[in-house]
Amino acid sequence: MKTKNYPLQLRNPLLILLFLGAAAAAMAAEPEQAPPAEAQEAAVHIVYVDRPEDADPEEFHIRTLAAVLGSAEKARDAVLYHYKHAASGFSAKLTPEQVAELKKQPGVLQVVPSQTYQLHGPGSGTHQGTTLSSGLM
Repeated sequence: MKTKNYPLQLRNPLLILLFLGAAAAAMAAEPEQAPPAEAQEAAVHIVYVDRPEDADPEEFHIRTLAAVLGSAEKARDAVLYHYKHAASGFSAKLTPEQVAELKKQPGVLQVVPSQTYQLHGPGSGTHQGTTLSSGLM
């Protein structure tokens, strides 16, 4: 039986995977252009502050955020949680522009995006995508 040779035919599945991996890496290397700041949506950030010992934590947090948002009422609406024990700070939904302005405020130590970590895999008996098995396979 005679086989035809096609110039772009990939017969080895490993070569196909290698080709697709290289294409994906090339696409990932291209920088994405960010939309303008006003078009970016607000995201939850954690704001760490250096609060004076005699200041009420929540009042200090609201006062710090109000300087950026324009009013104490807007600051109260934006705050999701106050951290008062192990560290002083708060979480709030902020735009990139608001984050930049907040970083300039006196007493603000750090502003970081909030991240959620999952301790276990998605299914029962899994850890980071691996499954538990017992006995012989």
